[in-house]
Amino acid sequence: MSSNMNTRTKQDQKAIIIRTIGLVKSYGMGEATTYALRGVDVTIERGEFIAVLGPSGSGKSTFFNMIGALDAPSKGRVLIDEVDIAQLNAVELAFLRCRKIGYIFQTFNLIRYMTALENVTVPMSFAGVTPEDAHRRGMGLLELVGLADRWQHRPIEMSGGQQQRVAIARALCNDPMILLSDEPTGNLDLKTGAEILEVMRRINKERGVTIICATHDLRLLDVCDRMMWIRDGRIQKIEHRKNIDIRVGQIGGLK
Repeated sequence: MSSNMNTRTKQDQKAIIIRTIGLVKSYGMGEATTYALRGVDVTIERGEFIAVLGPSGSGKSTFFNMIGALDAPSKGRVLIDEVDIAQLNAVELAFLRCRKIGYIFQTFNLIRYMTALENVTVPMSFAGVTPEDAHRRGMGLLELVGLADRWQHRPIEMSGGQQQRVAIARALCNDPMILLSDEPTGNLDLKTGAEILEVMRRINKERGVTIICATHDLRLLDVCDRMMWIRDGRIQKIEHRKNIDIRVGQIGGLK
């Protein structure tokens, strides 16, 4: 791993890494227009662990896709490290997705005929990493997530939790600044889900990687810095973990 991943300065930790301004995402036209996001303004600091929560259809997955440069807003702006991604050409966008943002998906999205190590190192080839360096870095990442001894195993030979660990290692393969995770524990049992959250917290704290999770899992209260609650395409409230009060019959304090 590059040294800058392990030695974030205090100043860097407080820098704004993601900013959205008047973010709108709509589908259709005229009276048939449906709004997934309705003017979202947020800032996320470098090194934060953010949980994005809300009921199904609230807009949290759309927000996730916007800040991950996976989809374009209908109106408004998304700035990554103060760069407006709408101004990037196709090559620059590909570089952003490959080198600055790591993605973890609920369904793992591993290539079934490849080993754990091969799955981790595939994105490195697009970043111009030599096979020797890819092998070394890939083994280091598998060790980080506790799977160095299973580097030759294919997805069918691994449990769901192990596949998710491989997916996390793959997301880190090009030293991203930002790690985006869509329902990282959604397909896992309670024990395995807790283990995955602990791995993500360790990556966030030790490596200074900014993590944003779109999730229904309230266990993220144990690991995140802030919770962003989305409803009807709007940010309903943003809370620091220490201030969150969850009562029976409520979701995150929202009736």
